[in-house]
Amino acid sequence: MKIIYSILIIFEKTTNEKNMNITLIGMSGVGKTTIGKLLSKKLGYGFVDVDDLIKKRIGMSLQSFIDNSGDAAFLELEEQVVLDLEPLESCIIATGGSMIYSEVAMEHLRSISTVVYLDAPFGWIARRIDPSKRGVVGLKDKSLKELYHERKVLYEKYLDVHIKIEKGERKSAIADRIIAICFKKNGS
Repeated sequence: MKIIYSILIIFEKTTNEKNMNITLIGMSGVGKTTIGKLLSKKLGYGFVDVDDLIKKRIGMSLQSFIDNSGDAAFLELEEQVVLDLEPLESCIIATGGSMIYSEVAMEHLRSISTVVYLDAPFGWIARRIDPSKRGVVGLKDKSLKELYHERKVLYEKYLDVHIKIEKGERKSAIADRIIAICFKKNGS
């Protein structure tokens, strides 16, 4: 089976201008954490998972916090965690899927990193996540499919690099594509 993929580079930002940091954005279940860890290992970079930082701060699961405090409180906390990040250099940052609802946080991430949008088809995402356990903001008012389409527009707004993931594509191959694109832009 031939794997078809497309790569869209929107901005001509180099990783040198951004201290060689890479931020991964995309829907819950797309593989930001897994791919981020692979990138970290392949590049010898540090790794920061924003969802893990939030869990440490609140001492409970993301879903429990959303159930108890609501979407707005979660989004505010998520934004603050990103804005509180220590200065980073040579780091992979995996964000939560709802990070793109904060313009302030996304502009901050764009100022310190190259933002890579991991884009997978809705059916693939729907099979990979259980929204009742995942901590997905917005599911009280919208279906997962509605959130997918709403967020897709926002992910595209903030991306520097667009990685379209196809069925059956290995995570390590995706990580290799990200490295090739980000460092090609750097002229390395």
